[in-house]
Amino acid sequence: MAKSLGSICEERIFQKVFNQYFKVVCNFIYSKCGNMEQAQDLCQDAFVKLWKNCAKVPFEKAKSYLFTLTKNAFFNEYEHQKVVLKYKTVKSGSVNNEDPEFLFRQKEFQQELNNAINKLTEKDREVFLLNRIEKKKYKEIAEMLDISIKTVEKRMHAALTSLRKDIKNYKI
Repeated sequence: MAKSLGSICEERIFQKVFNQYFKVVCNFIYSKCGNMEQAQDLCQDAFVKLWKNCAKVPFEKAKSYLFTLTKNAFFNEYEHQKVVLKYKTVKSGSVNNEDPEFLFRQKEFQQELNNAINKLTEKDREVFLLNRIEKKKYKEIAEMLDISIKTVEKRMHAALTSLRKDIKNYKI
């Protein structure tokens, strides 16, 4: 069994973790958001949370912890921005030549879908969004989350089963 390298609560150890992973985590999240300033903000927030929770995070889990924090923060921001954008679109009274009933049903379905996605467990939602929104393959998701492909399949199945149950006329 490998000897622990020390506590992240020790400033020199934390500095080592920061130097080793900041750029890697920033590049990872930059590949998701395409905005270096946003990526750096998310990384900085993750390191602040790591410092606040340093007693709970073993050195060996720091990298995984940082990736998970930034990824979840990005998805939360992404979902928030979608809501803001929808609100702005509706508020601005955008004119659309489509049938008003179709638009109403589309909006109703989107709300129902968002509610159903929000009801998923965090792990199931994460896999679902990575696959359906980010268009990641199961193998890529497994590598990103450090889980087996079988686990990705089970989480995706659970997510889809839950969505089918919660949304009328939902087809995959």
